[in-house]
Amino acid sequence: MAAMLQPQIILLKEGTDTSQGKAQLVSNINACTAVADVVRTTLGPRGMDKLIHDDKGSVTISNDGATIMKLLDIVHPAAKILVDIAKSQDSEVGDGTTTVVLLAAEFLREAKPFIEDGVHPQNLIRSFRTASHLAIEKIKELAISIEGKSLEEKKTLLAKCAATTLSSKLIGGEKEFFASMVVDSVIAIGNDDRLNLIGIKKVPGGTMRDSFLVNGVAFKKTFSYAGFEQQPKKFLNPKILLLNIELELKSEKENAEIRLSDPSQYQSIVDAEWNIIYDKLDKCVQSGAKVVLSRLAIGDLATQYFADRDIFCAGRVAEEDLQRVAAATGGTVQTSVNNVIDEVLGTCEVFEEKQVGNERFNIFSGCPSGRTATIVLRGGADQFIEEAERSLHDAIMIVRRALKNSTVVAGGGAIDMEISRYLRQHARTIAGKSQLFINSYAKALEVIPRQLCDNAGFDATDVLNKLRQKHALPSGEGAPYGVDINTGGIADSFANFVWEPAVVKINAINAATEAACLILSVDETVKNPKNSLFKVKYDVFMFGYESRLSLGCDLYAKICWKCTDAIAYTDTALKLSASSNLNSCALAIARSLNFFCNCNIHQLQPISRISNMPGSSESAQGEAAASAMGGRGRGGAAFRGRGRGMRRR
Repeated sequence: MAAMLQPQIILLKEGTDTSQGKAQLVSNINACTAVADVVRTTLGPRGMDKLIHDDKGSVTISNDGATIMKLLDIVHPAAKILVDIAKSQDSEVGDGTTTVVLLAAEFLREAKPFIEDGVHPQNLIRSFRTASHLAIEKIKELAISIEGKSLEEKKTLLAKCAATTLSSKLIGGEKEFFASMVVDSVIAIGNDDRLNLIGIKKVPGGTMRDSFLVNGVAFKKTFSYAGFEQQPKKFLNPKILLLNIELELKSEKENAEIRLSDPSQYQSIVDAEWNIIYDKLDKCVQSGAKVVLSRLAIGDLATQYFADRDIFCAGRVAEEDLQRVAAATGGTVQTSVNNVIDEVLGTCEVFEEKQVGNERFNIFSGCPSGRTATIVLRGGADQFIEEAERSLHDAIMIVRRALKNSTVVAGGGAIDMEISRYLRQHARTIAGKSQLFINSYAKALEVIPRQLCDNAGFDATDVLNKLRQKHALPSGEGAPYGVDINTGGIADSFANFVWEPAVVKINAINAATEAACLILSVDETVKNPKNSLFKVKYDVFMFGYESRLSLGCDLYAKICWKCTDAIAYTDTALKLSASSNLNSCALAIARSLNFFCNCNIHQLQPISRISNMPGSSESAQGEAAASAMGGRGRGGAAFRGRGRGMRRR
């Protein structure tokens, strides 16, 4: 009897959705495999591109896994983990983003039958982590080091790595042309980790072959005043002054008031302003600089002043470009023109202004520090140039990692097949269920060569059988063999210079395994109800229907409680309505809705719009407004109003 009288325990808020057990785990696996199917066809040199356009009309064409995953705006909580590992792979090594997503999804796909048969997820997780450790050790064993080689040999090897990365991109047809450009730019910055020292400038027009590398800094000509065309456009060994100050006459930023007892004193004030700017310009000239760059504006007076003295100047230079000029020329950005000494001036062998397409570029070449480079990209369509920039970014990251880690492995699915063979062989030495789990892990690794074949239009079953046969040779001579994209057969990837840094594959396997284990370890998903939505205070609807509604405002009946700014502006609207300040009242409503949009854009739904309807009764208008607010108004009282009726539509 006592047990029957036990009170009901309410643990979670009403409306909370909970899913648990085997069905929930299988649902998460299905979501992850669905995401992988989106990017599956982008893998490899014959991968297809995806065209993504958003609600703003911007169009992106890409086959980069991280870019696609970022633009898809995935909302499933488990599938978001794949987005995170793609971003992590992109920021860590720059390439292999599609690979890591495919591997994670394939590990989960292979685990799914075991989960459905009742195997505990922790058994799978334990075996997967063991297999991952064995795979990474095998990669390190198979990797070939490029340490101890001469600079020219290193550049050749790095160019092969860059070409392998670019072969799967939109600019794969010119991979040799861009690979050497990427290697030269990475070697130019040396051991510096700042990626922004390699600038990429995009100029529409021309062909890909019109792109070129500047061993220094290049940036577009900035806004200029009259007198600019009279300035010299080329210097040999000039001194360069870098500033972060304005060189123009400016009105006071704050309200300033000057009281004069004698009108003749006004001229002395004007003369003082001119003397200040002339003093600054004289000090720039006395420094001996022939090129003056400033992050802030250089006005028409200063432009003409410098032109008369054969000095080139450019104002409003982007901060990133100014810092790159400082790094390349050895100069220091100054915040004052007082005491400018030679040590803070930069220099270069040649400065010139050059026409590139429809743009004019300021180019600094032969810089003494030589710790920066600029790639000027040409191409037909804007989307093409944008994708080319993303492709070069991946290649630059790959070359940097290869230069630091100095080990490479065979590409084209060769390393994946060799690890798969090794794990299958190792599984035979294990007793128990773990043998099955490690075998499934080994089978999942074959997804890379299989997908390469599918994307190229080859028979994947036939090619994989040949690869298994080759890799099974006891001599080990088949280890570097992968998919030959050109013939549809198999070939020695090392001999064909299809290489990739070992760190790419190590990071991909590690991240994919951890993501799969994380998803397998989730046995319950709890979805909290949406944030409590309060009914907009019915006073907002009662501004006096004729006058308030004539403002033409569409009122939304859902505003999030957590959005304190929206609530504050709603309260302000109520107070303003009491004082009949209708314009300010409407502004407060708009700001309230604006804050709501920013804080909770996905929940914003225009559920009702109140409009005038002559001839409606008070009760009808009250019911309509109450239903618009989701029921009753403040204090539980039904909404009632005065004046003309209102209806919901």
